[in-house]
Amino acid sequence: MKDPIVEEVRKARRAHAERLNFDLHAICEDLKKKEKTCGHPVVSLPPRPVLKAVGS
Repeated sequence: MKDPIVEEVRKARRAHAERLNFDLHAICEDLKKKEKTCGHPVVSLPPRPVLKAVGS
């Protein structure tokens, strides 16, 4: 059984990508612009350190 919420999100994501001709750069730029103007706080975390694998 398909989850209607997941289907709605996929439909919105596809419509957004179609509006921007599936151009990944344009999609990212558009999302960054929306992020800056949405009014919600945006949290940026520092990168986590890379741990060495065991036995390396």
